Amino acid sequence: MRPGAAARGGATSRAPGEERALTSVAAGDTYEGEEPQDLPRLWHVTLSVSGDEAPLKEVRRSLEQLAHDHPFLLTSRYAGDHAEIRYWEEARDLHDAAAVALRLWGEHRQTAKLPPWEIVGLEVIDRETYHQRIAEGYGPLPATPVGVHPF
Repeated sequence: MRPGAAARGGATSRAPGEERALTSVAAGDTYEGEEPQDLPRLWHVTLSVSGDEAPLKEVRRSLEQLAHDHPFLLTSRYAGDHAEIRYWEEARDLHDAAAVALRLWGEHRQTAKLPPWEIVGLEVIDRETYHQRIAEGYGPLPATPVGVHPF
């Protein structure tokens, strides 16, 4: 049994009032008997940003510049105070894909003249999950048409 997990009948391995120790698994760690997964995989990323109102023409131009600088971007949707960027990222694991996504907006704010908005949402799912959602009729719709579009 895992440390701190409930035993049958609801009892735990902790004394009453004792805090449960939290443990984490480092990126790339495997469980006993698992094969290491060092090969890159495709991850579908949706990055949501928002902030103070900005002129629509400037928002569109900056997102188009970002897409030009980084052609991996599939689609961007925007309004005067928020935007959503969707793309595929190749990374070893979710941790790596999320780290790249969280740096995207800030690292390209000056070169693409992006609005000074903050990241308010991030979804990173593997390719299999993305296609499963599409097949079941929910989740992000396929990125068509590709490009920069208003909401």
